[in-house]
Amino acid sequence: MPIKVIEPQRLYRQISDQLRTLILAGEFPVGSRLPSERDLAVQLGVSRPSLREALIALEVQGYIEVRMGSGIYICEPPPPSRAGLDLSGEEGPLELIRARILLEGEVAATAAKHARKPQYDAIAQAIDMMEADARAGIKPLEADRLFHVRVAEATGNSVLVDVVKRLFDFRLGPLFDQLHSHFETNDVWQDAIGEHREILQALRSKNPELARAAMQRHMGVSYKRLMSSLVAGKKRARPSAGAGGAAVKAGAPHALALRKKAG
Repeated sequence: MPIKVIEPQRLYRQISDQLRTLILAGEFPVGSRLPSERDLAVQLGVSRPSLREALIALEVQGYIEVRMGSGIYICEPPPPSRAGLDLSGEEGPLELIRARILLEGEVAATAAKHARKPQYDAIAQAIDMMEADARAGIKPLEADRLFHVRVAEATGNSVLVDVVKRLFDFRLGPLFDQLHSHFETNDVWQDAIGEHREILQALRSKNPELARAAMQRHMGVSYKRLMSSLVAGKKRARPSAGAGGAAVKAGAPHALALRKKAG
């Protein structure tokens, strides 16, 4: 059963569906290691962000397991309650971050024009709440959301506030949660808090360009982190060659003999 090249306009769900079909057909045996993300993306004809989102969906549903420093492995068939988890309403995490880079950069630029001391104080309070949660060992997700919402509130535009809330709330879904679980550490949150303080400083300067750049830099750091190796994960460990489980090698004729699209 050859892998079909995914058309560029298709979403991560189509990629995960194809990989799931191959797994269930035994093309990737239980206990085997998948090819690297780079190789799989080339062989499928898709971008690495789209493949990353598809792999996270398969991990959430229990078809694969990410082992730090080793690779991505095929699991025993998951129970129906997990395999049947409906992800159809979930947007791709990396696609959403790219959207937030564009939108929230402009939100910050607009906020820089309109914010006054009460808005600065409210944003600073949200950052302090993040810091307090992080010190207490609590994931400061609620305070993080509050920060972004209060920046949006500083624009004076209720539609922008609603959009920022809705985009952030996708962060609370299973795909985002699983993806972030590979990378979130207290150090990462401390970095985010520092980036938030830089955004506030840019807002106080009342310079829209600085505010836009600070927000886009913050979101870009998050995107870059989530695009780093799943296998290296929190420790950024190098994958160890030959670690437990047999890899499905690129070019294996039963599953990975791929035809490039003409042109």
